[in-house]
Amino acid sequence: MSSSNYYDVTTWPVGNPAKDVGEVINSIIADVKDRQTAADADDGGKPGAVIYIPPGDYRLRTQVVIDVSFLRIEGSGHGFTSSSIRFNVPEDEWPDLHELWPGGSRILVDLPPDGDAEESERAAFYINRSGSPRISSVEFSNFCIDGLHFDPDGTGMHPENTYVNGRTGIYVASANDSFRVTGMGFVYLENALTIYNADALSIHDNFIAECGSCIELRGWGQASKITDNLIGAGPKGHSIYAQNHGGLLITANNVFPRGASSVRLEGVTRSSVTNNRLHSFYPGMVVLAANSSENLVATNHFLRDHEPWTPFFGVDNGLDDLNGLLRMSGSNNSVVGNHFSQIIDSQRIRPQGATPVIIRLVEGTGNFVSNNHVVAMDVRSTSNDSCYSGQVDALLTTEAADRLAVTTVMIDSESARNTILDSGSEAQVIADRTANALRATPTIGF
Repeated sequence: MSSSNYYDVTTWPVGNPAKDVGEVINSIIADVKDRQTAADADDGGKPGAVIYIPPGDYRLRTQVVIDVSFLRIEGSGHGFTSSSIRFNVPEDEWPDLHELWPGGSRILVDLPPDGDAEESERAAFYINRSGSPRISSVEFSNFCIDGLHFDPDGTGMHPENTYVNGRTGIYVASANDSFRVTGMGFVYLENALTIYNADALSIHDNFIAECGSCIELRGWGQASKITDNLIGAGPKGHSIYAQNHGGLLITANNVFPRGASSVRLEGVTRSSVTNNRLHSFYPGMVVLAANSSENLVATNHFLRDHEPWTPFFGVDNGLDDLNGLLRMSGSNNSVVGNHFSQIIDSQRIRPQGATPVIIRLVEGTGNFVSNNHVVAMDVRSTSNDSCYSGQVDALLTTEAADRLAVTTVMIDSESARNTILDSGSEAQVIADRTANALRATPTIGF
């Protein structure tokens, strides 16, 4: 049985989806609102709708504005492929490539340039509704949002490598409940997902990469989750960022290098960062800032090494090796059972001659750091013109010139009454023993 609440953008009579799918989707949403006017009809009234985007390319020249609940926009393929690799292949090789652009059900964000526009005005999908109840159950599933190109940023870097274009994939401005973003592809957007004031948000099983920032949860929020995603931001942005959230679950994500941070939490409490694979080319991989407290950081794999791909060789996030791979400002956090691999070239340590720091407690009290394993090796770093082979070679190489001296845990004077157990030898932990409890990891021959 067909349903009047199921729409296909290619059969809707208003607009041309190939030329401006934004106009088409806005027209469909207007139709849903015109037909679903009763707030309570036979114990129902406003079931919402599904908008289907078949496989194909659809330019978006008009921002989609969503102000109805229970709306699902879905496609038939996330369509991600690396635009960065293609743009860094010499143009005379492009004719031999199997494909040049992302595919699947693909939205091409082609909003007119406007240097004075607000961030929200440059988003492909803008969600906002005031009043009560909060807008609920808006879902995005299984299609690609492609920002197409990056712009020059004045640094002299190749324009397609700047991660700057002012475009956002999905921007949620108002308080919301039970939103879902699943199976999506995001590429070449300055901001992939920007969401304010989320409650019970699920960001699951997406491919969000080659974006300036990937996931930003702003304002405040509770009981949300970021799980099973493949994520990779640029050096000016964050792969996963959240502020003032409680009960946030960040689990089983594979976070690629090059983002300024893998996970950054500000004012986040009673949340979990667990079972993630985190890879970065710089310090400051995971940051708990602004009194982030009572959080669990457990059983994650941290890998910090050097950028092997020639176009980005020498690019970093501005932090030195005393910053720490995991940096905490907060109280009563637990850091348990993590594996840290610090595989770097001692000749490139900053400041020169410094001993790199793995875990750094900057402020707060009562933190518990236990049973973390640190592998630190000194390697001679090289660059490679091939992104894929260069990265794979770097990941699979375990031979090193020598072991690298590191400080596994550093506790600043502003942090006290912490407990550090089996997370570094006596010489590897820098802490005031009168203000903190320490049980060092035994060494061979101890």
